[in-house]
Amino acid sequence: MNRVILLVPVFLVVGVGSLASGQQVADTKFDTKVAKPAYTATHPKVLFDEAHANFHTTTGRYKPFADLIASDGLKVTPNLSDFSKKTLQGADVLVIANATADQKKSAFTDAEADAVRDWVQQGGSLLLITDHDPFGSASESLAQRFGVEMSKGYTSDPAHSEPRSQSCLNFTREEKLIGDHPITQGRNDSERINRVVTFTGQSLKGPSGSVALLKLADTAIDRVPPDNKLTSAAGRAQALAFPFGKGKVVVMGEAGLLSAQVTGPDRQPMGMNYPGIDNRQLALNIMHWLAMPKAKDEAR
Repeated sequence: MNRVILLVPVFLVVGVGSLASGQQVADTKFDTKVAKPAYTATHPKVLFDEAHANFHTTTGRYKPFADLIASDGLKVTPNLSDFSKKTLQGADVLVIANATADQKKSAFTDAEADAVRDWVQQGGSLLLITDHDPFGSASESLAQRFGVEMSKGYTSDPAHSEPRSQSCLNFTREEKLIGDHPITQGRNDSERINRVVTFTGQSLKGPSGSVALLKLADTAIDRVPPDNKLTSAAGRAQALAFPFGKGKVVVMGEAGLLSAQVTGPDRQPMGMNYPGIDNRQLALNIMHWLAMPKAKDEAR
């Protein structure tokens, strides 16, 4: 049997499992303490979206992420309102993690998407985190405001995957799948990103001038509903970073990598708690880069 055909059942299992909230819970044992916080004199404000039926929240599956960046000195505030110039005012970084919408519609109105775009253009920083179907569709209209194309499917790469599952993608500096950027370089050698694991997700294509933080290899494949057509994901990415006007944008095509969860009956680690990876440092590095405009002296 052809190897590509064998991938489809794997995707179906992962896709269903990732939406079963009872199967994924935050890892309460994950260490979120930062020994040397980046922000001690000033505390940039992180607005964390919880107004769009988000699959990940500061008190749910993304609590380890929220606690980690708070320990680093950032001030995390949940957002419970529609996006507008007023709600975004005063924020330094906006984090949106897996907003959802019914029937694959946008999670955001046109007015909201325009407000976020204008806010970033004027100096705000956006971390937009999406995932495989149906999350890509929910955030597609917002991503398009920044020139980012989402596959809206499921991505795999048998040649660069973890032994536990072909849906766990392995990005290493050694295989040149980690792009060169201040986020992946870190502020010093101890913060350098050498290995990241993602957990299915979708592929992305960035605008001109964007840097692929996590590059998909030529062997990567997308399966896109509803017809489940298999297409090459070569030249695409699962994480992008780029300037936008006076602001900055990071878009992630997979959400689990910045979480710290346990999943399934055997409570397997998924996210920053996965052994032998740099996902935890990647989370900190992303926020350092995004928050730097307002606290550049401390974050360097």
